[in-house]
Amino acid sequence: MATSGTTAFNLDLNLLVEEAFERCGLDVRTGYDLKTAKRSLNIMLAEWANRGLNAWTIQEVSIPMATSISSFPAGTLTITVGSSTGYTVAETVTGGTSGATASITSIPSATTLAITVPTATFVATESITGASSGTASTVTSAVDFSDVNSTIDLLSVVVTRSSTDFSIERLSRDDYISIPNKTTTGRANQYFIDRQITPILNVWPAPENDTDIIKFTRLTRMDDVDTMTNTLDVPFRFYPCLAAGLAYYLSVKRAPNKVQLLKTIYEEEFDRAMAEDRDRASFNITPTYMYFRT
Repeated sequence: MATSGTTAFNLDLNLLVEEAFERCGLDVRTGYDLKTAKRSLNIMLAEWANRGLNAWTIQEVSIPMATSISSFPAGTLTITVGSSTGYTVAETVTGGTSGATASITSIPSATTLAITVPTATFVATESITGASSGTASTVTSAVDFSDVNSTIDLLSVVVTRSSTDFSIERLSRDDYISIPNKTTTGRANQYFIDRQITPILNVWPAPENDTDIIKFTRLTRMDDVDTMTNTLDVPFRFYPCLAAGLAYYLSVKRAPNKVQLLKTIYEEEFDRAMAEDRDRASFNITPTYMYFRT
């Protein structure tokens, strides 16, 4: 006998819904069955975010600082630039007390660029110059904050200066509000994450230059379930938990006699998946001499 030699098994939404309904002792019969399953699955993914760390949803983001601007969105923004061959795009941001150059990029064709926009109230502007024709135009484009809004929380933050990373301390809301002068400038050594619909990263002191870079790891939400041919934004090791969880959610609505059984299976599968989905590092124990007797 020979093995398949493949590791390509994946669950699209159709297969997942069928598995969940079968666990409830039911069949998928109508379009509404698919609709209610998709809704339950999206709610369950939101519940997973509340349960804690999902290692595959961690992203590292780097944002150039701007002098005296202390509030930044907790994510990378994108802006679409429509131009033809040979153009140079210089993006700037305006608003608040000052502006800051985000980047200058040579692009061969129409593209989508990632830029930095401090705070959600700023306006992004591209100065588009044609290398061959010499013509120039300025356009204002809408900034897409959907990427920022996917931020659940920040896990760690550092400030990079002259190729050296400096860790900075996280403040509570009360501690940040209690800072008497938030316009003090220097190298940022403290931060507060304001977890609104559009999360804002606040640093203190306010940056004293535009060469420092703030880097952070953020926990992001998983992709929504959309069409029935979608695959899920989860690693394969979470497939048993995914199927068990959807079956439990559906049983609340369709098979109440199986709620307790399916909930127990779901919790067991979730605990196993989360126990595997963790950081691993060396663990050293050093005894203290105060416990030694001579």
